[in-house]
Amino acid sequence: MSERTAMTRDIRPLAADEAELLDRVADDVFDDPIVPARAREFLADPHHHLVVAIEGDGVVGMVSAVDYLHPDKAEPELWINEVGVASSHRGQGLGQALLQATLALGRELGCRVAWVATERSNTPAMRLYASAGGAEEPQDTVLFTFRLD
Repeated sequence: MSERTAMTRDIRPLAADEAELLDRVADDVFDDPIVPARAREFLADPHHHLVVAIEGDGVVGMVSAVDYLHPDKAEPELWINEVGVASSHRGQGLGQALLQATLALGRELGCRVAWVATERSNTPAMRLYASAGGAEEPQDTVLFTFRLD
């Protein structure tokens, strides 16, 4: 699965042997600098997915996701962990294209549902997920974080 946009961007999942593409990522696509060993480990796991937008020889956007299995569900589910687009490429529909490519990947993997969490105050994310057809869950949903270090 690969999609070319009018701006000559290639939008597609990275393969296990393509970790070197993450050596050339726009500064603000990921929260932190890429750790090469973790990138290789992530891409080697068949349940981890990184859909990227490549322009020229660099990555200008990404969606990270995990398809996971559960003992009481017949099909896997797709958890979308993060969407990142370089500030220089925002407002051009790139986040939407990346998200659609990720949802298509989930369908190919046989996932029955995909989900993502965000803060209500993250207006761009709220708009992106709603425009992609996402259904907002009840407002009483709460996310807990546990520090393990």
